Amino acid sequence: MARQQQVVIVGGGVIGLLTAYNLATQGQAVVLLERAGVGQESSWAGGGIVSPLYPWRYSPAVTALAHWSQDFYPQLAERLFAATGIDPQVHTTGLYWLDLDDETEALAWAAREGRPLSKVDMAAAHDAVPVLGGGYSQAIHMADVANVRNPRLVKSLKAALLALPGVTLHEQCEVSGFVLGDGRVLGVNTAHGPILGKQVVLAAGAWSGELLGTLGLSLPVEPVKGQMILYKCAADFLSCMVLAKGRYAIPRRDGHILIGSTLEHEGFDKTPTDTALESLKASAVELIPALADAEVVGHWAGLRPGSPEGIPYIGQVPGFEGLWLNCGHYRNGLVLAPASCQLFADLLLARTPIIDPSPYAPEGRVNAG
Repeated sequence: MARQQQVVIVGGGVIGLLTAYNLATQGQAVVLLERAGVGQESSWAGGGIVSPLYPWRYSPAVTALAHWSQDFYPQLAERLFAATGIDPQVHTTGLYWLDLDDETEALAWAAREGRPLSKVDMAAAHDAVPVLGGGYSQAIHMADVANVRNPRLVKSLKAALLALPGVTLHEQCEVSGFVLGDGRVLGVNTAHGPILGKQVVLAAGAWSGELLGTLGLSLPVEPVKGQMILYKCAADFLSCMVLAKGRYAIPRRDGHILIGSTLEHEGFDKTPTDTALESLKASAVELIPALADAEVVGHWAGLRPGSPEGIPYIGQVPGFEGLWLNCGHYRNGLVLAPASCQLFADLLLARTPIIDPSPYAPEGRVNAG
C-alpha cells in the first residue's frame, strides 16, 4: 500500500473532506484517511449554524474566516447539489439572541463590521416566532444567518469527492504516526501499512494534538464533548433560530428541531448521558414551551477540537517539511470550513491567499513538547 501519493490528508470530517475537494478540483492526487467513517465526529454532531454562536466574542482572526464562509456557503451548497444530487440544505432563517449580558458589545461589533444585527422589540420577536417562551425581556436579530444540514453536507462532499479523478478514500483507517526521512515528513503509518505522500495534511479534529505529539510537538487541541437532542415537529413550527443562555434551537426545513449543546471536558469519552438529556430538554422547553409535548427523536454526542480562542491552525509546520495543519476549529468547524479550506489550498498551491494567513500559522503556536 506504500505507493507515492501527492497529498495525504488525515481526517475525514468537513475540514478534511473540503480540503481534499479543493485540492482534487485543482488536479492534485489526494488520498484521504479516516479512522472511522467520514464526518461521524464533530462535523456530524454540530448544529450547523453558519455563524459563531456569539460572533462578537471572537478575535478578528475567527471573524475574517466566518465572514468569508458565510458569503460563500450558498454557492458551495449549489455546486455540491449540482454535482451530486444531494442538497446540503443551506437554510436562511435568521437568528434571535435573547437576554444577552453583552448586547451593547454585540451591537457595537455589528456596526463596526457592517453586519445586519439590530435590537428588536420583544413583542416583535414574539410576533415573528410565536412559539417562543415568555420569559425573555430583550432580543437582537440578524436576518441573513443560515444553517446547513451538516450530515447532508458530509454526504454531499463525500459523493463529490469520489466523483473526481485522482481521489482515494480509506475509511476505518487509523493513522498512528508519521513516516520521517531526509529531514522531512514522507507519509503516515496506518494499521494497513505506510502511506506515502509529497505533502501530509493533519485535519484530524480532536485527535490532531495526539498525532502531532508523536513528533514531540505540543499542539493545544483537545477533545471537548458536546451533546444535543432532536425533536420532530411540523415543517412550519419554528421559523427562525433562537439562542439564549448558551443553548440554541435550530429548525431544519422538514420540521426537525435541533437543541444544543453541552460543553464537557471528558477526554475522548462521547457517551450520551441522562444528565445532559434532562438539561437539554429543560433548555428546549424554556426556549419553546410547546416542545414539552414533542418527542425527542435523537440524542447524541461528538467531540469538538478545542483550541485556544478557537483560532484554527492552518499552514505548514515549521521544522517538518511536508507536514501541514488544518485543524483546531473548536466550535466553528462547519462555520469556518469554506474559508479555512480555501485558504489552505491557496497556501499549499502557492496562490495568493483569500485572507491574511498569519493569524493561523502554526509557527510560534506549535511548540516542542
